[in-house]
Amino acid sequence: MSERLKHYIALTRINRPIGILLLLWPTLWALWIATDGRPNATILLVFVLGTILMRSAGCAINDYADRDFDSHVKRTADRPLAAKKISTKEALAVAAALALVAFLLVLVFLNTLTLYLSFAALFLTVSYPFTKRFLATPQAYLGIAFGFGIPMAFAAETGAVPALAWALLAANMFWTIAYDTEYAMVDRDDDLKIGIRTTAILFGKYDVAAVMFCYLAMLAILTGIGKVIGLGWPYFIGLTIACGIALFHYTLIRKRNREQCFKAFLHNNWLGFTVFAGVMFDYAVRT
Repeated sequence: MSERLKHYIALTRINRPIGILLLLWPTLWALWIATDGRPNATILLVFVLGTILMRSAGCAINDYADRDFDSHVKRTADRPLAAKKISTKEALAVAAALALVAFLLVLVFLNTLTLYLSFAALFLTVSYPFTKRFLATPQAYLGIAFGFGIPMAFAAETGAVPALAWALLAANMFWTIAYDTEYAMVDRDDDLKIGIRTTAILFGKYDVAAVMFCYLAMLAILTGIGKVIGLGWPYFIGLTIACGIALFHYTLIRKRNREQCFKAFLHNNWLGFTVFAGVMFDYAVRT
């Protein structure tokens, strides 16, 4: 593998599945709920591929936006743009190419409403990195960006975006605030020095309590959704396990140790999977 290709892979983080899965699980929740557990195979494949492509494009755009900050943060100093291993033009070209392929997938295989929503998704992806300069809660904005596959999934499968889709998006927003605050707790000292805004800084000494509140809000919304649409015991068992995972994360972050906060962030993959498993098995036992 050439050095240039290695730098492109590092730029897009396409070799790090955790970030992809954090976007993919909510999209899968939506696809299963929108179709009563029977998503269209083509649409499912398009959303999986689109999630990978847009997450990778988003990473490239994020590194472009943060290139002057990353070099001052220990965890990100070796990123290709921060270390000047690739040019800004290359980074933008990679992001544009990935976004174009994702757009073509939507254009060819999905309906007009989903196509329109894809423009909003693109705007959210491109604009999010810049919100860290002026918005006190960029993690909330990220939650909308990361969860926009939810209304798109409903649009693709049903041709409409009901209130249920926006409720799922709200649950995902709270979840994103929780896990991305854990992530921001790792870099808080560096972010304070360079002027980046995060919820870890906003919440201050109440950061752990805020994270746990966001987990609670996410689970409360998902519980309400389950009751409204008549989901059964497998779904609620999944939510109960997810609650246990959130409590485990409390034990990791309560002392605000950097390594443990990062471990909690990574472990959110299992929380998202547990919710999806509950949804999937709930519909499976009905058939």
